Amino acid sequence: MSIPVITRQFGTVRGAVRLALAYLETGAGFASVQRPGTRRVQRLVFVCHGNICRSAYAEALARRAGARTASFGLSTTTGKPAHEPVLRHADGRGVDLSAHRTTAVEDYRPAEGDLLLAMETRHLRRLAADGRLLRLPRVLLGSYALPQVPHLHDPYQLDERYMAVCLDRIERAVAALCGHYPDASISEDGA
Repeated sequence: MSIPVITRQFGTVRGAVRLALAYLETGAGFASVQRPGTRRVQRLVFVCHGNICRSAYAEALARRAGARTASFGLSTTTGKPAHEPVLRHADGRGVDLSAHRTTAVEDYRPAEGDLLLAMETRHLRRLAADGRLLRLPRVLLGSYALPQVPHLHDPYQLDERYMAVCLDRIERAVAALCGHYPDASISEDGA
């Protein structure tokens, strides 16, 4: 594959390599996945690095689909807006991220019924190492996409064409995810 194809499809060469490694890690059962058991998933919680691109967009999509949602970043501070290129792309897709503000992992309040949805296997490892979060179920958002994409590389400051590919993958995953966990839907009485 030429470099332009890699940057358009995977963001960077590192993104392509991380995707390949994520396929191996998940396929071999080494990813720190902890699937929800018999308890019902009541809130979809999207997790990424900065909470300004991937998790912000996924949360907005799931909320628009009627799900209870939250999102946070593993390496951010609370209160920052979404990344400007993501705002533009989202707006072009009919998704308004103008009110989004980041939440740092320290400010996220876990609740019974939360399902943590990470973008990368390294996010899963960090979640598993956090004493407050290790008992919550955690999976890769990209595992719900068809085809499965166990690594959704961060589009921050990357090629605009990759931004579109990344958001497409997130859209496919969130659409399938919302159908998979109907108990996370907001009931008609607003609960």
